[in-house]
Parts: sequence; C-alpha cells; structure tokens
Amino acid sequence: MKPKNRTWISTVLSCLLASLLIFSSMLSLAQPAGGAPTDQGPLPDEGPVVIYRGVSTAVHFDISPPLRSMPPAKIDPGWKFEDRDPPDVRQGPPGPQSIDPVVQTAVGSGDIPSPIITFDGFDNQLTYTPPDPVGDVGPNHYVAMANVHFAVYDKSGNLLYGPVPNNTLWSGFGGACEVENSGDPIVVYDQLADRWMLTQFTSAGPIYYNCVALSVSGDPTGSYYRWAFSTGSNFPDYPKYGIWPDAYYITTREFSGGSQVGIGVYALNREQMLAGNPSPQVISFLTPYDYRSGHGLLPPDLDGMLLPPAGSPAPFVGTMDDGAGLGAPYDAVTLWRFHVDWVVPGNSTFTYYGALSVAPFDSIFPCSPGSRDCIPQPGTSEKLDILSYRQRPMWRLAYRNFGTHESLVTNQSVEAAPGMAGIRWYEIRDPNGTPYIYQQGTYAPGVSDGIHRWMGSIAMDHMGNMALGYSASSGTDTYPSVWYTGRLVTDPLGTMPQGEGVIVDGMGSQLSTGSRWGDYTSMNVDPVDDCTFWYINEYYKATHQTEWNLRIGAFRFPNCIGCASGVNVAPSTAAQSGEPGTEVVYTLRITNTGNCTDVFDLSVSGNAWPVEAPAAVGPLSAGAGSDVHITVTIPAGAGNGSRDTATIVFTSQGDGSASAIGVLTTTAEEERWTLYLPLVFKGYSQQAGIGNGPWSIPSPRSPTVGANDARYRPF
Repeated sequence: MKPKNRTWISTVLSCLLASLLIFSSMLSLAQPAGGAPTDQGPLPDEGPVVIYRGVSTAVHFDISPPLRSMPPAKIDPGWKFEDRDPPDVRQGPPGPQSIDPVVQTAVGSGDIPSPIITFDGFDNQLTYTPPDPVGDVGPNHYVAMANVHFAVYDKSGNLLYGPVPNNTLWSGFGGACEVENSGDPIVVYDQLADRWMLTQFTSAGPIYYNCVALSVSGDPTGSYYRWAFSTGSNFPDYPKYGIWPDAYYITTREFSGGSQVGIGVYALNREQMLAGNPSPQVISFLTPYDYRSGHGLLPPDLDGMLLPPAGSPAPFVGTMDDGAGLGAPYDAVTLWRFHVDWVVPGNSTFTYYGALSVAPFDSIFPCSPGSRDCIPQPGTSEKLDILSYRQRPMWRLAYRNFGTHESLVTNQSVEAAPGMAGIRWYEIRDPNGTPYIYQQGTYAPGVSDGIHRWMGSIAMDHMGNMALGYSASSGTDTYPSVWYTGRLVTDPLGTMPQGEGVIVDGMGSQLSTGSRWGDYTSMNVDPVDDCTFWYINEYYKATHQTEWNLRIGAFRFPNCIGCASGVNVAPSTAAQSGEPGTEVVYTLRITNTGNCTDVFDLSVSGNAWPVEAPAAVGPLSAGAGSDVHITVTIPAGAGNGSRDTATIVFTSQGDGSASAIGVLTTTAEEERWTLYLPLVFKGYSQQAGIGNGPWSIPSPRSPTVGANDARYRPF
C-alpha cells in the first residue's frame, strides 16, 4: 500500500490500536476523536471553470388524463432495454490504495426494530438488468419505479395501479418522451406541496430530453402536468432530482459523441411548475469533467417540513478518491452551491465551495474477470456489480434542518478491506455556512462474517436517527438480500451500532452475464410522522437469469415520537388607538405547542391600513416561545373613531393544518393640536423664575406673577 499523506503511518498505528481495543467488545467502530469534526474547511483549490448555459424553458407541455384511466403503453416485442451508462474512457490507472481507518467490522449489538411492513413490488416485466429500484412515500401511497415500469401502492402494500411501462405516463404527449422508455427513473414526493414527481430520460437522440411529470394533486393516480426539457445534443445519463423550496434541481452525467463532457446541473422553476405553467424557467450550468465533478453530483432532497433558512443556495455533493485514476490529490467529498435568481437569471451561480477531506477510502474494487464482476453469490461464478468505481455518492443526498443545525447525509460503496465491500457514509453539517464532516463511517461487518454490503441509501428521521439500507450477499450461503442497519442520535459518532434488520432474505442468485445490479436504491422518510423509514431494493425469489423482484419495507426506531405540530398566540385579540399618521405597535407571544422544532409562517388579511409583520418566526424548539412585533400605520387622513382590523395567522411549516390567529383592532383618535404662543421676556428676577438663567420664565404662581395672569396661564 502506498501512503496517502505524511500522517499515514501514525494513522495506521492509531487504527490498529483502536481495533484491538474495540474487538474485545465484538464491534469495531472508528470515529473522530470525541465526536469532533474531521475537517474545518476545504483545502485550497481554485475549482473548475463552471459554464453558465443560460435560461430556457420546456419544449413541450400538456396535462394528462387521470393516470388511473390511462391504458398501459405497448412495448414493441422486439424492444430490448439498453442501459447506456457509458464507460469512462479518460480514467487512468488506479492510484494509491489505502487502509480505511473508520471501518465498522461487526454488526452492532443494538436492537434494530423489525419491519412494520414488508411486501413485494413488481417483478421484472421483461428480461433486462439492472432495475434501478427507486420509490418514495406520501401520506397515503408508495410509488415504486424501475427500469422500465412503475406502480402505485397504498401503504398496506395493496397494488392500486400498474405495473405499467414508464412511458405510459406520457401517453398522448408526443415525441420521444412518449415513444421511448429508456429508464433511469426517479420518483420524489414534494411534501411541501403534496405533489408527486415521476421522471425518465430519453436516449435515442440526436436531441435528448428529461421527461418530467408532476401530479396536479396529491393523488398519484390522478392527472399530471407533463413537460419535456431538452438537453440538446448532450445525452443526460444518470439524472438525479431533488426538492428545494425555490426549485426542482437535476444533475446529469452528460455525454456528447460518446465522451463525457461534464456534469449538467439544472434548476426548474418549482413555483411555476406547481401552477402548471406551460413554459417554466430552466437555468442550467455545466461543470467540466475532472476529479472534482467525477461521474456525478447529487442535488439536495429535502426531508421534513422545516425549510432551509430563507435564501439558502442548494448544496450539491460529489466524492473523489485519489486512488481512482482521475487525478484527485486526496480523498474527499466535494461541495457545490446553486444559487438561482428567477428574476434576473443571469445572476444565478453554480459555484464550487471546495473539497472536505475525509478518512481515506478505496473505491476501486478487485472485480474479475470483467470490471463489473465484483460481488460473489451462492451457487454460481457470476458476480454482481458494486459500482464503487463510479466517483459519485449514491442516491439520495438527504437534507434536513433541525433548527439547531442543518445536515446532509449520503453514502457510497467502497472496498472496506481487501476484497470486501462496504458502505462509506457521511453526515455533513452547516452546508450553507462553513461545511464540515460531522461524522463518517464505513459499515462493513463482512470483515467478520464474510458478507458483502453495498448499494446503500441513507436518511435521517426528525430526531436525528439514521437508517441505512443496502444489498447483502456472499459467495457461500447469503443470496442477494435486502437488509438495513441504523444509529440513534445518541449513539457514538461514526457508528451504526443498532444491529441489522431484514426486509427480505434473498432466495436465489442472478445468472445474467452482464452482472448489473442496482444502479441505486432509495431510503425515504414518511412525511406523516417524520419517523418511519421506507426502503426499496431488489432480490431474487429463485436463481434465474434476470427474474429480479422489487421489495419494499418500512420500519421506525421506538425512540422517535411522531411530530405533532401546534401553536398558540397570546393575546388572541388586542386593540389600540392612535392619532392619524402615527404607528401603533402590537406585541404578540407565539409559542410552539408541538413536540418538534418548527417554523411558523405569518399571513395578514382583512386589513385596509398598512401592516408590517415578519414573514416567519422561528425555528422554535418544542415549548419555546418568541415575541412578535407587528406595526399598524394609521393613515394621515383617518377620521375620528374610524378603525381597521387585521387578522394575523401563524401557520406551522411542519403541518399546514396547525395554526393560530391573532386579531388586531386599531382605532383612530381625534387629532390633537398644540398651540404655541410667543412669550415676551421683561426682565423678571431670577428668584421669581423657573431654572437658573437670567431669562428664566416666571412660574405662573411665583410671587411676582398673578395666578390669573393670562400671559402665563397654562392651557
């Protein structure tokens, strides 16, 4: 092994000592000392030149009939799925391969909760691999997608619609989105608006598209707004989507003429799309292909109802490995920021913040005989793709605002130990301030039990607990399975000590000589309680060439109490008066009576007179309160006794049905006048006046001034 830096020897010695101590408890857990951040900022790097590609719009739009009434699209009997995923022709030979110092080498001793529910999704409707399992959960539904079908289930696992070819959703739309069924699907549920977004790309060319369908309502079997967004002559491989308050963001791995030209990043005007605008704005950038952009970036995907601070740019994350042959100088996660300006699109920016150094890892796995023949299976020499060699994090980049801090979590497959797969995971804090790696670990109990774990997806509940789902397989007795692990917010940093759960144990191996597996899976959090994790992956019911099956499961940690939003305002009614042309200030006390940190939006209605109020209050932790100052301006011409009533509504961002009202009634008084009269000073004595100067004004009741002297009589 070649050293990665000057501290390599001390790092290895420290890790060996730590491993000896921890193995005594049957759990090897490496973490930053004392839970301290491993990096306080990016290492010096000017970053790549990012290309602004301007503002555009959709090339086609319509509104679909209700999905439930649409017949399945027909697939040509001669059709064959082609997974483009082009190779990286510019990648050089591997660089130094390093010892991973943060490997967890055994399953934790914690009591992982069993699944609340687990059920089969649809199976392979054709004869292709990989399925690219992806899904998301809403208040009443789970929507599952794969190459090249999708289906809608209720949360009890009952099939409500499908499975049908993905391009069914674009039936009658026309063009490549309707004709092609190329795959790489993504489904996301926008919990801020109660909408579903289902997507696919096109691959035939010569002009390529991202096809986006956004539900008109919260019913995923209802009608959809449909758009085709062109990427021109660039093939938009591996599109990934994220929900952010100001935009729907997309990243793509773009190719032209068979060569990767860079990573495309797109902002779609979310407000316009939610309104069904036929021509929503699109702002895009291209970051050239190098070790910083690698083979893909992930956009943030919002979890929970607590929004990012107002005006926050969207943080994007990539990874880089100095041993992967792309020229990276060290191992790191890269962080980028997309600031979108819909009013002046040219002011939008996509900037490279820098690379946050992480514990050394290896992404180059010893696959043989082909580059995708990596993970062994029982009863066959055929192996499965690990996809670790792609320099990119795995879906999703889950964002959450806890009020006290903001976090991003993501993961990637790695070689945790020689010939053993594992999952490196990260929590990045303060993404829009001074980002740092708060914690990281490599989950690889295979070091002890011989079972490979890879192809992960990770998320956090509103308590800060994490869940990591993945595929698991060995060459002896563990068929490719769907498992999960996790950590409580109180667990030691860098560890997944809560044991291991099973969504389904595999019952067969994949015999396809293509070895494709994945390419991604999805861990999501139920928006109803913000506690329950839903995970989707693939497995085989029996050994077969390509007859995979999707599997969906849900679980939650018992310490997670479902968020219940509540708010109180005192006083609920208030009245003041003032003269015309003056301001009256009310002070209301707002209290978060829910059990989760929340932000409360303010709206003002019913008023004719000007009212100044903050747009939002918070974040407020459970039980916390804050004074809110609201200013009413009484117009200069307001008549005596005229009044105006303003209704102030405080609405929870966590639950739009939780609100409180303050009613403010302001009355105009009769305008007062002050009369100023000239005074004539006649040399009154100082003793008789008020004050110390020789020209002091005599008191009306001084000995030298009569009490009834009209010149000094008060009025």
